Amino acid sequence: MSYRFLLTSWGTLGNLSPLLTAGRRLRRHGHHVRVMADPAMRGEVEAADFEFMAWRRAPVGAAADPTDIADLQDWLRRAVFEPCPAYAADVRDEIGRTPTDAVLSLDILIGAALGAEASDVPCALLSPHISLRALPGMPPPASGLGQPKTPEERLAVEAAGAGWVAMWNEFLPNLNRVRTEFGLPTLADVMQVFDRADRLLLGTSQAFDFQADSLPANFRYVGPLLDVPAWSKSWQAPWSGPRDRRSVLITGSTGAQGQRDLVQRIIDAVGTLEIDAVVTAGPNLDVAELRAPKNVHVLPGAPHDAIMKEVSLVISQGGHGTVARALINALPQLVLPMGRDQSDNGARVDARGAGLRLAPTASEADIAAAIMRLLTEPQYKAAARKLGEAIRADMESSGLVREMEAIAATRPAGQHPVKQQRRATA
Repeated sequence: MSYRFLLTSWGTLGNLSPLLTAGRRLRRHGHHVRVMADPAMRGEVEAADFEFMAWRRAPVGAAADPTDIADLQDWLRRAVFEPCPAYAADVRDEIGRTPTDAVLSLDILIGAALGAEASDVPCALLSPHISLRALPGMPPPASGLGQPKTPEERLAVEAAGAGWVAMWNEFLPNLNRVRTEFGLPTLADVMQVFDRADRLLLGTSQAFDFQADSLPANFRYVGPLLDVPAWSKSWQAPWSGPRDRRSVLITGSTGAQGQRDLVQRIIDAVGTLEIDAVVTAGPNLDVAELRAPKNVHVLPGAPHDAIMKEVSLVISQGGHGTVARALINALPQLVLPMGRDQSDNGARVDARGAGLRLAPTASEADIAAAIMRLLTEPQYKAAARKLGEAIRADMESSGLVREMEAIAATRPAGQHPVKQQRRATA
């Protein structure tokens, strides 16, 4: 049976890309997919041949995804909770405009989930990174903590998890006000947003993630979603002939995080070594602003899968897509996280022995030393290959399409969501 899915995206191309990968999988199984996203994402969505709708009330651009994340609680207020009613209204209007069997939304868009719930349409939340929902025994997002192994480490993880939940619950009165306005029951905890979703799909590999004491009933690992974005240009290796020098890939985040100085410091470090490097600056760095020595080749963008076939190491801020892609290409990596989920991904790379993590303030000398360790000590390559094989197996057995079909099947065939019914109180 063919279903009609509405996909809702937010923020950067790095967030949109895994959602489009999910859309392609659904389409290959005969389903109709349309995508609601920032107007700036129209080209990428239409290049993937999906019907595009722009957010109408919800914020777009920097207003939707503030670049300053120094105060995470204030960022949550501006990016998640204040615009919640606008996202909810846009999704409810779109569901009313076009028949929809289920919604697949990025997890940060709790307003989109609220709009689907108010329309009585099944909804899955997609986390293209580690879980935003706090999980028992697992370090919470943005903590950078590792898997607890001692009683002291477990206490630290529990304290960090409690702090994460408390920060979200500062906005519980605001959220419940919006839920009441949309005819929905109030919640006792913001984390119930994730539990009320029909599915919480984690777009990472269970082999890569740390282990929780238990998982919610609606929780599913569906593996990384790693199609190549349309904005990534073709690439040809800048070197030719027999290769007697190692080469590395340096890649900047797709988001605007003030990363120019960090990328320049990495380039300067590589300039002191007898290796070659390719830099993909990404959409938020101007290549003209980067000084590159002769052994470093700077490009706006290029398909990372192609480059990774040519290099021995990946150096990045630690975005989930880059980290996962490097691992399935059996490449060790150096992670210098600047924010969001990057320190958490770096912690997992480090814990698995597949690379090293440095502070984004690391000196040129420390970066150069870490690069040489990763290139000359074989255990990092071996660990990356082993973990990459496990991640690839998880990707091949992904249940994303099956899970979306299962929740869509709960909606009576042909029903158009004009009149909504309230779900049971949490």
